Amino acid sequence: MPLSLLDRWRALRDRLLTSAAFARWATAFPLTRPLARQRARQLFDVVAGFVYSQVLAACVRVDLFAIVNEGPATAEVLAARTGLPPESMLTLLRAAASLQLIEPRSGGTWGLGQLGAAVLATPGIAAMVEHHTLLYRDLEDPVALLRGGQTGADGQLARYWPYAAEAPAGPIAPDAVTPYTALMAASQPMVAEEILAACRLDRHRCLLDVGGGDGSFLRAVARQAPGLRLMMIDLPPVAAVARRRLAEAGLADRCVVHEGDFFTTPLPAGADVVTLVRVLHDHDDARVLTLLRAVRAALPADGTLVVAEPLASTPGAAPMGDAYFGLYLFAMGRGRPRTFDELAALLQAAGFVRVQRKKTRIPLLTSLIVARAGAMQHAR
Repeated sequence: MPLSLLDRWRALRDRLLTSAAFARWATAFPLTRPLARQRARQLFDVVAGFVYSQVLAACVRVDLFAIVNEGPATAEVLAARTGLPPESMLTLLRAAASLQLIEPRSGGTWGLGQLGAAVLATPGIAAMVEHHTLLYRDLEDPVALLRGGQTGADGQLARYWPYAAEAPAGPIAPDAVTPYTALMAASQPMVAEEILAACRLDRHRCLLDVGGGDGSFLRAVARQAPGLRLMMIDLPPVAAVARRRLAEAGLADRCVVHEGDFFTTPLPAGADVVTLVRVLHDHDDARVLTLLRAVRAALPADGTLVVAEPLASTPGAAPMGDAYFGLYLFAMGRGRPRTFDELAALLQAAGFVRVQRKKTRIPLLTSLIVARAGAMQHAR
């Protein structure tokens, strides 16, 4: 089969880029030197990414950002407050400053950097940093993980997310859901803000949040749409947490919390909009289609479904969808990031029409898909 013009160009490019002589020329020639330096930096960032992440982890664990946010301090003062030896603190500060997490200030002091400030402003980031300890253990030998196959995954993440298994070994105990419920609660405000900025839910009568966790998303929706009735469904131990936290927020009379496995328990009727927030990418296509058909059955004609999760092949956020979630979900043992077209096909197969992608302010956090319930015969 003859190569296309584009493929011939790529073959030529590959020969040039793998040539040591061309690399030396490109770094010396004034017009190509900036690009060569940029590519070298990009490659080194990929190579050193784990070290960068551990610099961030160290800052989070010694609470460095909160301490310097109180006011710039010297390395000696920071060492005393964090319990690190002075030379270790200086090493950490210099490393963090190179990543814009910390920045040097006058008089030999150190203050908060732009990215460190972002970590403080978004508590979910720190929660994910701590959670990555499990992911890194599973990725210690990535080739062994990939050779083992996703369905055979039995590492740290597979045990951390027990609900994702197709057939959990008996009822899930309350203490088994505590870690991941807390993690989702910490990261949910970021995602909820993106969803609510892109989608007006106050135009509906009643919302059902499927897999609603501790009710964080419902609490955010309640503030934006005070007249909207709210429901959610999740596993019994998770639903118990949600019921308590919604009551603490003064929403007990406005929110109905249902208990059950949403793959086997019929979804409650009465909602004209259903939300699936970071749910579908945890499961394979067959289970996703089963869930989408259940959602369609629970919705009235022309009801609305809102799907929010990172998508594969998202312009400007491809590494998050394809690299991060691709490997994360593989290690978890279930699910995968999907493109908009792949999710649209599943939605249409389940009986949804007018499938549209809504722009979000930060696609890195989440993408948004809105679909309308079609006639029931399409869902058969």
